[in-house]
Amino acid sequence: MSSFPWGPATVNADDDEPAAHRHGTHVFGQLHHAGATVMLRGVYDLHGSSASRLLALIPPLAVVPSGPRTQAALDLLATETAHDEPGQDAVLARLLDLLLVIALRAWCTGPEASPPAWHQALTDPSIGEALRLLHDNPAHRWTVASLAAKVGLSRAAFAQRFTALVGQPPLGYLADWRMTIAADLLRDTQQTVATVAHQVGYSDPFAFSVAFKRASGHTPSAWRGSC
Repeated sequence: MSSFPWGPATVNADDDEPAAHRHGTHVFGQLHHAGATVMLRGVYDLHGSSASRLLALIPPLAVVPSGPRTQAALDLLATETAHDEPGQDAVLARLLDLLLVIALRAWCTGPEASPPAWHQALTDPSIGEALRLLHDNPAHRWTVASLAAKVGLSRAAFAQRFTALVGQPPLGYLADWRMTIAADLLRDTQQTVATVAHQVGYSDPFAFSVAFKRASGHTPSAWRGSC
């Protein structure tokens, strides 16, 4: 999937540096005393069409209680934020990513969640592998037959199973995914429309522009100008 500008932002109440560069904890009571409350805050700056797919998984407020799978990551994060040491930014970024993935996974399998069909389809061995192939190489000239061969199913069985689990046919999903990536490339880069078209599998920029307008309601240039 396309990359996002993700990163941790925790704040040290005693630090005068700009917030974007501060790491540490707000402490109510004394950190190492029984009864102390430690609050850890992580901020992700998500934008674009790809991020919308992630945000659609969760409500505005999602509470994931600590449990056996989250506690170890929380303990590591709390320990790391308590000290200023070389390489702390890198460690915090990766620990926060780990905690986010664990929390999202826990939420999506909880009783209150209603994840989209494509998320549930990822757990199917054949269709999950097909989705990974499409995500990893959206510019490839995929066909239903080539995808079916990659995952070891007949063309008919694959098309039926993919549509049933994902909610749309394989090439329809691919077309939507290509437009999602294209929208983010047009927003976040200065690449030409022709270059963006090539990156999402279109050799003809005109054909790409027609497909993009059909999907978004805007030409690529108009979309870029509105972002």
